[in-house]
Amino acid sequence: MRIAIFSEVFLPKIDGITNRLRNTIECMTIAGHEVLVFAPETAQAEHAGARVVRVPGLPFPPYPELRATLPDPRIVWELARFRPDVVHAVGPACLGVWGIGAAKALRLPIVASYHTDLPGYMPLHGLGWAQPAAWPMIRTVHNAATLNLTPSRYTRNELLAHGIWNVGLWRGGVDTELFHPERRSLAMRERLCDGRPDAPLLLYAGRLSPEKNLESLAWLLDALPGVRLALVGDGPGRQRLERVFAGTPTHFAGFLRGEELATAFASADLFVMPSRTETLGFVVMEAMSAGTPVIAARAGGIPDLVEHDEEGILFDPERPDDLVESVRDLLAHRGRRQFLARNARKRAEECTWTAETRRLLRHYGKAIRLHRRSSLAARLLWPAPVAEARA
Repeated sequence: MRIAIFSEVFLPKIDGITNRLRNTIECMTIAGHEVLVFAPETAQAEHAGARVVRVPGLPFPPYPELRATLPDPRIVWELARFRPDVVHAVGPACLGVWGIGAAKALRLPIVASYHTDLPGYMPLHGLGWAQPAAWPMIRTVHNAATLNLTPSRYTRNELLAHGIWNVGLWRGGVDTELFHPERRSLAMRERLCDGRPDAPLLLYAGRLSPEKNLESLAWLLDALPGVRLALVGDGPGRQRLERVFAGTPTHFAGFLRGEELATAFASADLFVMPSRTETLGFVVMEAMSAGTPVIAARAGGIPDLVEHDEEGILFDPERPDDLVESVRDLLAHRGRRQFLARNARKRAEECTWTAETRRLLRHYGKAIRLHRRSSLAARLLWPAPVAEARA
């Protein structure tokens, strides 16, 4: 296939969407597909043989590292020149909307995928006044697509409830060779524990921002003396979190990549995810693959990944004491941690990027077929004038 991808974020930025795209594009090009990426001007120029068309934009105030891209005539020109079989708008908010418009003008099949709980994030970033308009806008954009995708059953049901049609699942995968239990390292553990490797170590990895509910972990540390916490990642909430966690045994590790990140996962005793707004949770999958027991909020798409008491522990996010008791219980029972870790690793091994990319390509094939049927139906209902048909 010839595949055009529009994304609001791209490498070298680090987040779940860029991780998804990086691995998916690599699998696609290895399989012989041609990929063209449209991304903001801060993106790198190429990845795994896929050229990147960089579109200018303005910084988005709540997230300065994000760009609100501007309409650019090159989008239509580059798309027409590439002649894709399918256009994929990943998390369309700005650039993806221009891409959908260009694809509609060129009469191309469109896949749109929903990855971020934007309506849920708005009040946390001072945009609560705009929340009532969020779902109507999302519905308009996604219903312009031939086929929609989302990473979990929870989010799929949410889209369907808001009047968005043709919604399938694209969960995403994990690199089970990179994120592996054998990467456990005493040196990394000492680093994350600030030289106290014998202390129980909890790990969080991901964006440091208000929607992740990380403040709840400070209360957890107060309730469990002797437990240490490492926060891996960065984001707009870091300075505030540094004030919240001041005086607690918390290590801010910043961004970690590749083997260093995988080693951090494998070196912790527990992985904690207090966020209530995850549409999937790639870091949860990476922790499972690394053999680190997961304790996560029973919310969003997390229950799609973790079966309670089989592959991890799901706590009630409305009850802070439930999180405390879950952590205390797992730290006290090594055998139970090992049981959960083995099951989680088995589950992760079923979710390779190669397998998930094959599923995505099947979705592309479905979108192409749906587009052809709708085009044929339109021609039958509104036949061209005789002179135009003869021409």
